[in-house]
Amino acid sequence: MSQDQAHYAELLDVSKRIQSRQMSSVEATQAQLARIEQLNPSLKSYATVMADHALANAQAADIAIAAGHIIGPLQGVPIAVKDLCWTAGTKTSAGMTIHANNIPTEDGTVVRKLREAGAVILGKLQLTEGAYADHHPSITPPVNPWGAGQWPGASSSGSGVATAAGMCFGSLGSDTGGSIRFPCAANGITGIKPTWGRVSRYGAFELAATLDHLGPMTRSAADAAAILGVIAGADAKDPTASLLPVPNYLSSMTQGLKGVRVGIDLTWSFQGIDEPSKQALLAMIEVAKAQGAIVKEVKFPDPQQAIDDWFPLCGVECAVAHEATYPSRKSEYGAGLAGLIDMGHALSGLDYQKIVLRRHDFRGRVDALFQDIDLLLIPSTGIAAPTWERMSTLATDAELLSALLKFTCPFDMTGQPTISLPAGFTPEGMPVGCQFVGRHFEEDMIIRAGWAFQQATDWHRRHPNI
Repeated sequence: MSQDQAHYAELLDVSKRIQSRQMSSVEATQAQLARIEQLNPSLKSYATVMADHALANAQAADIAIAAGHIIGPLQGVPIAVKDLCWTAGTKTSAGMTIHANNIPTEDGTVVRKLREAGAVILGKLQLTEGAYADHHPSITPPVNPWGAGQWPGASSSGSGVATAAGMCFGSLGSDTGGSIRFPCAANGITGIKPTWGRVSRYGAFELAATLDHLGPMTRSAADAAAILGVIAGADAKDPTASLLPVPNYLSSMTQGLKGVRVGIDLTWSFQGIDEPSKQALLAMIEVAKAQGAIVKEVKFPDPQQAIDDWFPLCGVECAVAHEATYPSRKSEYGAGLAGLIDMGHALSGLDYQKIVLRRHDFRGRVDALFQDIDLLLIPSTGIAAPTWERMSTLATDAELLSALLKFTCPFDMTGQPTISLPAGFTPEGMPVGCQFVGRHFEEDMIIRAGWAFQQATDWHRRHPNI
């Protein structure tokens, strides 16, 4: 990669250069801050830039590295976090005017772990209001660097745009119904929605507690593995964070796909999706076979009820999360988030319990499917590179909504890990994504699949021309 394209380098490549002292963390950070200054006025991906803080941390990283104190792959590397993660002394607004002046007194657990790993945090990335579907009317949404008329993804849109545009070497996003995977697909980057409980949620604004997942958004599966390895693990401040040990994802990712059983539901995965998504998935099947995977046809449990149940379940949990400010400050909410909370308030206890039982049933059926396969291969969405114009009809177009959520929110309902990968382009040159789904707490397997796919393809190394 030429020097003028260094902002598109992968995180682990930058890490090697910094830790071998071919470049300093300060130099890398200054270059990233300059690019943010150049592009953020048009791309709108950063809510807050932490320039002084980032340079101070970069200087500290350089001093430690010069003294031979190397602590891990993120040390000295400039990254950014979604603006729902608490950052001590720096405002965290969660895309909401109500929290415009909220300054946490402590870091959220993922931020603390990133700092302890030596990462340089450039700033806070913009998101939809409260991490739901729409940006607050007072906030200008981030702009997809592949095309201003293209949808940049849902709530983690700022993370997707900044990572794709070379304004950080990796980022954190969150996924409740697809909000890591939507912007990854839309912006041509790689992202992991970990197993629910693999990553602590302490110090992150809730959308819906049992559906929220925090995870990495990067330019490669290897980079995502590096970030996940840092942020995953038990947390005394979040009892729902799993006590299971965290594997060394970087050491196991190169094991390849030989003999790995990859399931594909030829009916569910291809029905109702557009042609670019079909072609990307077909190509991924062929790559999996060429890598030695055993591709098996399976029948995925019908997810439609789980998708339908996602909305009222999310509404109830969101109503709990916003109890202190809603409905008392309803006038300060945008229509989308207010509507979701109203849905939650309207749900009866009996109907809520029925949803909970159906969710357990669906999860059990999906778990049973994974007795016969190691991975499930599916599109990231059924709609490749939707435009803003098309997405403006989402509230009234049931077919569009179903196609969008078909391959994402079922796995927020089950809590299984998935990795979304760049898998091609539309005829108009817009990115297309596909994903591997794994068993609970088998992030190592989906990372192996992502790494193997990216050894055989170069979709993840293509970048917007900005």
